[in-house]
Amino acid sequence: MLFSDYLHEKAEESRHNETVGYFLNTIGSMFFIGGLLETAITVENPEWFVIIPYQITSHPYSLLGLTLTTVGLVLILLGITLNIYYARQRAWYMKELQKAQTAEELKLTRKRKKRLNEVNLTFYNSQRNKSGNFCCYS
Repeated sequence: MLFSDYLHEKAEESRHNETVGYFLNTIGSMFFIGGLLETAITVENPEWFVIIPYQITSHPYSLLGLTLTTVGLVLILLGITLNIYYARQRAWYMKELQKAQTAEELKLTRKRKKRLNEVNLTFYNSQRNKSGNFCCYS
C-alpha cells in the first residue's frame, strides 16, 4: 500500500466523521427545539438561564423539557467541535496527499528521463560503424 493510498483513505474517513458531526448538529438542534417547546407549552412563566427556559416542578414534563434542552445543547456543541476537528484533519491529509503525489510524479519523471537516455544511447551506439565514426548514410 502506498503512502498516498493511506492518506486518501484517511481523508475519506475524516470526511465521513465530519458528516457524523453534521448529523449530531441536526439531532442536537431537534432536541434543543423540542426541549424549548416542551418547556414553553407546559409552563406558563418559566425561569430563564441565558437562553434556556426551565421550571423545576413535581410534574415530569418539566424535567423532560430541561433534559431535552440540555442534551440538545451538548449535542450541538459536540457536533461543532467534531466538525472543526475533522475538517482540519482532512485538510492536513489532503495537503500531505498533494506532497506525496508530487513526489511520486517526480520519481516517475526521473525514471522516464533515465529510460529515454538509455534508449537514445542504444540508438546512438547502433548507428556507429566499426571505425568509430557516426554514419547516417551507408
